[in-house]
Amino acid sequence: MLSLSLIRRSVTMGSSARRIRVLSTKMGSKDPMIKSPDEIKSYPATIKVYTRTGDKGTSALFTGERRSKSDSVFTALGTTDELSSTIGLAIAHIEGTDASSLITQLEIIQCLLQDVGSNVATPLGSARASKMKLSRTRFDPDGYHCTRMEQWIDDMSVGLPVHRSFILPSGGLAASTLHIARTVCRRAERTLVPLQEDIDKETMMFVNRLSDYLFVAARWVAMQQGITEKIYVHHKGRVTEFDK
Repeated sequence: MLSLSLIRRSVTMGSSARRIRVLSTKMGSKDPMIKSPDEIKSYPATIKVYTRTGDKGTSALFTGERRSKSDSVFTALGTTDELSSTIGLAIAHIEGTDASSLITQLEIIQCLLQDVGSNVATPLGSARASKMKLSRTRFDPDGYHCTRMEQWIDDMSVGLPVHRSFILPSGGLAASTLHIARTVCRRAERTLVPLQEDIDKETMMFVNRLSDYLFVAARWVAMQQGITEKIYVHHKGRVTEFDK
């Protein structure tokens, strides 16, 4: 999880074919690169998942420092991992639908969340954080990823119904899953607040903007799939409809 390279494998079984897709975010690259099955063959055939080093309730940061698994750093890392998993579930519900063009953006975001994790796992104030490690885990120093996500939000907002009332998490399975991702994202942001002195400010900005992106993405997916969103109705029956 702390690696700067994210390997994401999605295996689809067909009648006689297997598709493996790998997304890798490397230093200096803006977007993930798709690796071919031939390149994947160079990876070790088996990698042991278990190390036994965490059996006593501690885990290591990228700096090598060991802390309790209840430390706020690991709370943040676990929540960003949960966020990426929820986005992965949303992708599974979007595949093969009229909203499938969104998948590329969501996969890029998953890779960037891995980079967020690397930044969180390398506290700026740690005595064991070398300049090399701090440089390797620096997140979005020029603000490119946050600015681009704002552009994605603006692009998706074109044509969306203007909402004059609260929108309930709804709009179909894919959209509702994106709403869950949005709420997990807000929780991830709250876990980063206590760590602000030890992470790059762009990390907080990115996660904050991501929740906005996921809200708009959920609405956009519902619109693309032709599913009407549900809106809040006061218990006394007061409601403000969307503009027709």
